[in-house]
Amino acid sequence: MQDSYCEIRLPFASSPELLENYTNASGGIRTGLLMEHLDSLAGSIAYKHMLGPNVNKLPEDAGFYMVTASVERLDMLASLYPVRDMRLSGQVIHTGKTSMEVAVRMEAISRDGTEQTIMLGRFCMVCRDARTHRSTPVNPLILETPEDHTLFHLGEVHRNRRVEHAGRSLNRVPPSSSEAEALHWLYLKYGDEQRASTANIERVFMGDTRLEKTMIMFPQERNVHQKIFGGYLMRLAYELGFANSCLFTREHVTFLSLDGISFARPVPIGSLLRLTSNIVHSSSSEQYPALVHVWVHADVVNLDTGTEQRTNDFRFTWCRENGPPLRRMVVPKTYGEAMQWIEGRRALEMGSEIRKLRKRA
Repeated sequence: MQDSYCEIRLPFASSPELLENYTNASGGIRTGLLMEHLDSLAGSIAYKHMLGPNVNKLPEDAGFYMVTASVERLDMLASLYPVRDMRLSGQVIHTGKTSMEVAVRMEAISRDGTEQTIMLGRFCMVCRDARTHRSTPVNPLILETPEDHTLFHLGEVHRNRRVEHAGRSLNRVPPSSSEAEALHWLYLKYGDEQRASTANIERVFMGDTRLEKTMIMFPQERNVHQKIFGGYLMRLAYELGFANSCLFTREHVTFLSLDGISFARPVPIGSLLRLTSNIVHSSSSEQYPALVHVWVHADVVNLDTGTEQRTNDFRFTWCRENGPPLRRMVVPKTYGEAMQWIEGRRALEMGSEIRKLRKRA
């Protein structure tokens, strides 16, 4: 398992020139750029697992290629402030027949050498034949230590959870009775404008939170497969989702988690890409007075027909850690929007459970 280990070091504290390229508008570090690096790191780890730890260059005739099928989660565990040197690392922790799970970690390293885990995440990578483009087997993992077995078992748990969540998809089965009850309660309390105003809450229809960005995909952002790099798309989606969250809450928000990304198909160089974001769920909790869950869809536009083809789905959660409870509530208008609202509710519940488990650990 350790043969696939890779790391990237970013000396922000000791290199002002490097920090300048990563500084955001608040004087901190651009999280979207770090996500882009994590995707690149996950790809490097996947190739290292397939090619062996001693290979330092991707051969032209490898006979296979690796693609990011999905990003399962990225959870912020601590603040990026103050600015410190960062280490991004990861390794393969689980393999199936044609796929592998890559666990990644972001750590801050202080001047005195102390380390703090800032972010943890998981990428699902799939191996494809270079000629047929069909799925092809990956190297199995050799488990040598008790830690290897623990991590591999964790990968099994994640895989079973993915299967379970797929079976509960609202595209297949109706919402549970508790979810239907929560949706009905939302309708009773905020469906009518007068009721919402009585509760001192501003009702915002989901369709009114739509924010778009359309871009041409240039070759400078290509990957080794001559397609647009998935990490670059992740950064674009993150920045659009952040802007939408700020517009909705009318204040600065903090990134909390990436709740999932699916890569349906590659984005060609030269294509016209439309990113569309919506706030699909908003709430308050004891720990976070403001929570917003955002969906960002990426579609390639066919200029001849005007049709669009979905390439990626991104799901993010932003929060505010202090202050009064959020006074704006997103409300669905259609049945389809109601299902998105429930999916957002599920994501927030999942994130809450994960944070409770890690806090106990």
